[in-house]
Amino acid sequence: MKIGLDIMGGDYAPKANVLGAIAAHQSLKADEHLVLIGDTQQIKPLLIEQGFDPELFEYVHTDEVIGMGEHPTKAIVQKPNSSIAVGFQMLKEGKLDSFASAGNSGAMLVGAVFSVKTIPGILRPCLTSIVPKLKGGLGLMLDVGANADCKPEFLQQFGILGSLYAEHVMQIENPKVALMNIGEEDEKGNMLSLAAFPLMKESNQFNFVGNVEGRDLFNDKADVIVCDGFTGNVMLKLAESFYVITIKKGLKDEFFDRFNYENYGGSPVLGVNAPVLIGHGISSPLAIKNMIFQSRDMITSNLVGKIQAAFQ
Repeated sequence: MKIGLDIMGGDYAPKANVLGAIAAHQSLKADEHLVLIGDTQQIKPLLIEQGFDPELFEYVHTDEVIGMGEHPTKAIVQKPNSSIAVGFQMLKEGKLDSFASAGNSGAMLVGAVFSVKTIPGILRPCLTSIVPKLKGGLGLMLDVGANADCKPEFLQQFGILGSLYAEHVMQIENPKVALMNIGEEDEKGNMLSLAAFPLMKESNQFNFVGNVEGRDLFNDKADVIVCDGFTGNVMLKLAESFYVITIKKGLKDEFFDRFNYENYGGSPVLGVNAPVLIGHGISSPLAIKNMIFQSRDMITSNLVGKIQAAFQ
């Protein structure tokens, strides 16, 4: 197994990424190898500084970096030797089993679709986010930003993708899938949710439990919550703010501690032909470590193969 990691992506690169790789290495099996992609002249001195043997990692040297504010499509084309572009080329050629980066999220989405391509039958790939539950355990929300505007068919497919991820990666048996709405009644919602509801209700590919409201995000009514990317991103950013507020107020609470993004790693891009993860731009070493573990779990569960089979 070869897990690709972009060392140059993120606000605290390369140091945070190198430290995260070192931390993850301690828990990886002998056949689970990290491939660090980036400027080796910056990477190896950091490893030596930490007293870590550089020979324990594999490296691919790159001398270009796609900045956080660059135009995604232009940057991928104009910087073919960037860590993101090279990572996706290796993923496409089968030299990596997964690729993760805390860099430019738009470039990661564009790179995933242009390199390993969307799985046949899937209309739009989507981004997911882990959601802590009040009584313990975790749920999943998707889409959280890849598709601000959606068609009803997109949401129905997000239900399939989310259910498969929850079952095979999160180990949730027969996950409950719900549609985010402004009311629980079948006839509630805007044009999108009204059209998506019957599609999801009639699907035999997941356990649909109906509509849920925003107040249900953290309870046990659903394991997987489906929404368009605009709604999902707003809800995600609001949830992230809860943890920041508790820190600023000096409050210590186990539930709100679980809102810390560092605990979960990155956001999987579901619907493409290989495991791809996008980390938070401010990813710390802990977040990078958990993103590596998340990459490993997507590989070992053969999630992409199961999604491909579901859409044949």
